[in-house]
Amino acid sequence: MSLRKKIADSQLVQSFATTLFELYVRFCHVTSRWERVGFEPMEEAVQTGEAVIVAIWHQRLMMSPYIFDTSLAPICSLTSDARAGRLAGDLQRRFGFDSISMNSRTRHVVASREILKRIRNGVSIGIASDGPRGPARVCSTVPIVWARSSGKRVFTVSFSQKRVIALPTWDDMWLPTPFSKGVFLCKEWEQDVPRKADDETYETLRLDLEQALEEITAASDKQSGRG
Repeated sequence: MSLRKKIADSQLVQSFATTLFELYVRFCHVTSRWERVGFEPMEEAVQTGEAVIVAIWHQRLMMSPYIFDTSLAPICSLTSDARAGRLAGDLQRRFGFDSISMNSRTRHVVASREILKRIRNGVSIGIASDGPRGPARVCSTVPIVWARSSGKRVFTVSFSQKRVIALPTWDDMWLPTPFSKGVFLCKEWEQDVPRKADDETYETLRLDLEQALEEITAASDKQSGRG
């Protein structure tokens, strides 16, 4: 392993980077004007002990700690075991999230068993529906599988801000900026997911959820003054 990789994989370096991101995200949240729209149904559900599935595009993950109120109920996010995934998981834990790291060589069904166990215990699940490696804004079937297996409601969410910094990643991940105007949006995906579904039904539902995520993301951009 090269020295550069050893440094990048160092736990001390990862912790330092996580702290920088945490302080920056908190600073941007405190110094900007934020509006929250549509969260009442999801928050009412989790306050009664009902777990939900929260779907977002990977590009908008940086402000996810402020999308779900962990003072109301617990939530667990799924991250990869790659360097960026570990950092994302560590960052979300700083804000009260739990996190499950999934090895890139592990089949989704293995991770799903652990996730479904959490759901049965009343823990909501957050997923970047096109993560962890994309393609960007192409929804996977994983949220559909969880909704089918658990029977839980699915909520699409997004954040946007009038000014952002786009990072040079596969999805152009957005960093917020301080002293700006931002918005958080939430809307329930109201499609019924049958317990038994063929491949065609899964694909139809996947495309429908993908469209719902595109719509709420576009709506958040418009409401923040970008659209």
